[in-house]
Amino acid sequence: MGVFVFLPLVLPLTAWPIARLAEQHLHPRTATRLLTGVAAVMATCSTVCLGLVMVVGTAQLPGNPLPDGWSDPEVREAVPYDEVVGKAAIPALVAVVVACGRTLWRHGRVRRRAHRALAGLPGTEVAVLPDGVPYAYALPGGRRGRVVVTTALLDCLEPAERRALFAHERAHLAARHHRFLLAVQLAARANPFLRPLRTAVAYTAERWADEEAAEAVGSRRTVACAIGKAALVSRGTPVATLAGFAAVPGPVPRRVAALLGPTPSVRHWPSVFTTVGLAAWGAAAGTAVSAMSSANSAVTMFFILYAATPL
Repeated sequence: MGVFVFLPLVLPLTAWPIARLAEQHLHPRTATRLLTGVAAVMATCSTVCLGLVMVVGTAQLPGNPLPDGWSDPEVREAVPYDEVVGKAAIPALVAVVVACGRTLWRHGRVRRRAHRALAGLPGTEVAVLPDGVPYAYALPGGRRGRVVVTTALLDCLEPAERRALFAHERAHLAARHHRFLLAVQLAARANPFLRPLRTAVAYTAERWADEEAAEAVGSRRTVACAIGKAALVSRGTPVATLAGFAAVPGPVPRRVAALLGPTPSVRHWPSVFTTVGLAAWGAAAGTAVSAMSSANSAVTMFFILYAATPL
């Protein structure tokens, strides 16, 4: 395996340029899907390689349950600096598992609490809460999910702006944005180098919903006004909601400015002769190399451990 086992741990750095450029130059739908895919693949590859290195480190510990042959010099030679990185990989992988487990547990707890809070209301697509605190969010679950909004926020919006607000939240539910957001959250927990992609997807998912709402109501300015007003009056939900699903998250001035500008192009893949194209192809190359390195390391380690395991 050699140093190839370490490549997936640092190759997420190749996605940093596209994380920023995608927000500015790609259609939000394309950017969200591209960045989420890159983050998911790179996080999986880095976790696999971290697990392979951990096997070498665990096999060196006295009293471990692994076969004795897995600590032979031939196995340890597959990982450079096996004495240090092998043992360091053990707490690192434990930290990754714990962080991802906590994220999943928190995600499920928030959804359960939100659904319990709406248990006494009619099972309509839109749940209007008689609350003096202005907020709104999209709550996935069931066949279509629900849009939750308070009367305090509706009172602050004009009828057209209310339609824009509902269209925005419905776009979150229709496109299953919570899955993209959860995927990049887990990826960032698995590899800290992927945090810029998590931040970018949180923004592009909002922009995606903004564009869908603008198309639904037929006025980009109306959506921009609704976002601006909601940002001015909202103070956050009184209980935790799913990340990226309240009516206000994301850099609001940037979102408003984007809506007041021209409609973004729906071109799915940028030309290689542009800055964003070079960044996209660089991230794609980094993802491909990460996948090949992790696959090569996994196959190599399998045969090495197979040969070292007594029959």
